[in-house]
Amino acid sequence: MKALLGVWIAALVVAAGWIGWDAWQGGSRPAIGGPFALVDQNGKPFTSDDLKGKPTLIYFGFTYCPDVCPTSLLLMETALEQLGPDAAKKVNMVFITVDPERDTPELLKGYVPNFGPTFIGLTGTPQQIADVARAYRVYYQKVPSKDGGPYLMDHSSIIYLLDRNGRFVTHFTHDAKAEAIAAAVGRLI
Repeated sequence: MKALLGVWIAALVVAAGWIGWDAWQGGSRPAIGGPFALVDQNGKPFTSDDLKGKPTLIYFGFTYCPDVCPTSLLLMETALEQLGPDAAKKVNMVFITVDPERDTPELLKGYVPNFGPTFIGLTGTPQQIADVARAYRVYYQKVPSKDGGPYLMDHSSIIYLLDRNGRFVTHFTHDAKAEAIAAAVGRLI
């Protein structure tokens, strides 16, 4: 009887361990990210599958952004530079617009190289952008100008880090240090 009880206890311990391991491996990860289909700065279709094989840094913003977007994209570029001269070949750097009305492929083609030659700029239809923003939990909203000038976009400012399989690893705010981003990316290269 004691032997049977020992077997049952061992089975329960193994089951609890299995559930704990599963939760630690993926069940506890936030559901951030997912498949998407957009258009790159060259006007070519681009999907989330195109990012697989390398770690990826993604930022959502808009090209007319006066301050936060360029600062965050420079932060990404600085982090990549800290990983050495070959890092640009080993990491995807992605900018996804939240302003598809203005941010055409042609506009992105002139914008993203300011932050590194391998930066990928993505746009799409308003619905495609809404879908990918929802998947990444990105807030954005058009804000009309009070003085008749061009509108702005209010949006969250988060840099997302994905692993080689396109799974969310962590995120950074625009207040993050380049060294912290470089260290996290370096662990995935």
